[in-house]
Amino acid sequence: MNSALPSPANKPPREPRKFRAFWARITEGLQIQELWGQFKSEARESYQLYSKDVDWEAVQKERSKFKRALRSAWALFQAMLMKLSPARRVLLLAALLLIMVHPQFSSRHDTVDLNFEGLGAVILFVLLALELADRVTMKRDLEIAREIQQWLVPNSPPSVPGTDIAFATRPQNTVAGDYYDAFLRPAQPSATSSPDLFVVVADVAGKSVPAALLMATFQSGLRALSSTPAALEEIVTGLDRYARAHSLDGRRFTTAFLAEIDPATREMRYTNCGHNDPILRRASGAIERLATGGPPLGLPLFTENEIAYGSASVRLGPGDLLFIFTDGVVEAVDEAGEEFGEPRLIASIESAAAGNASEVLSRVMSDVNSFVGYARQHDDITALVLRITA
Repeated sequence: MNSALPSPANKPPREPRKFRAFWARITEGLQIQELWGQFKSEARESYQLYSKDVDWEAVQKERSKFKRALRSAWALFQAMLMKLSPARRVLLLAALLLIMVHPQFSSRHDTVDLNFEGLGAVILFVLLALELADRVTMKRDLEIAREIQQWLVPNSPPSVPGTDIAFATRPQNTVAGDYYDAFLRPAQPSATSSPDLFVVVADVAGKSVPAALLMATFQSGLRALSSTPAALEEIVTGLDRYARAHSLDGRRFTTAFLAEIDPATREMRYTNCGHNDPILRRASGAIERLATGGPPLGLPLFTENEIAYGSASVRLGPGDLLFIFTDGVVEAVDEAGEEFGEPRLIASIESAAAGNASEVLSRVMSDVNSFVGYARQHDDITALVLRITA
């Protein structure tokens, strides 16, 4: 007999193995500490959502701490209740009454205590199933929207000799209002040199689906204008005109940084439309900020004249690094509410300055993730890195 074969007594029990597999599937491999951190973050977000509908001034008028706490709980419950449809509100109230109220009926010989807790629990489970079904349906629709949105941004940067480009985006929700792009403008028939490289990073005010829809219109407008012989300033003016027509009286404005680079001379002409000033780290280590431009695109006009956006030119050299980002990078907050901030961003770039564009980008995104920890993301995060290699 082969003694190496495990005996039935040495085999691990089947039930614990099933439980471990079930637990791993439920937790997706997260540890207890990670699960607790995730729960706290989600609970904080939910509280902020419901507390927006509470009249806290009226609550604070209560002198008694007990009454104030009771009124706060009642106000938060009402805020949560009103997020449901009318039919589900009635079902939730009925379920809570069935769980909390135990009617008694007395007769000559006995007292009957009616217990409907089980029925109340069933109603709560049905409500949970209905809410989950809505969420799954919405998530499926958002996933489709995300796929469509991903078609609007490049999967990989264009191949330009002497230039290394990397980009990344992380939506706050399934879809984002941030936009990035890098492409070669179509060469004009009269052009004698290679086509210019166009780079852009933009951020539509707001989040999720409304911002994503406006981002799509921004992308189509930019691509259409850049396919013409129009200069950078003319492209920006056209984008501002188009954004103003779809900005809902300025409530959906767009910040953007747009630049056009001549691959032969490495001269970059840019304009900054109310965007976070990109960071240009020279090969010498000097830091420059690119701020020339004008206000965000789509703001209402208070005169008959259109906004004149300024532009500037800088000459890029070997080893120079351009880091363009949206405000979600520097405004990422940790659990204490502290922002990542530009000093940390610049330090992160400096720590990886010797690497290629992908390495610099990975280092910054990793540092942001480490700083934020378990705190939920409050805004879309997008960055584009361009390095001159020769």
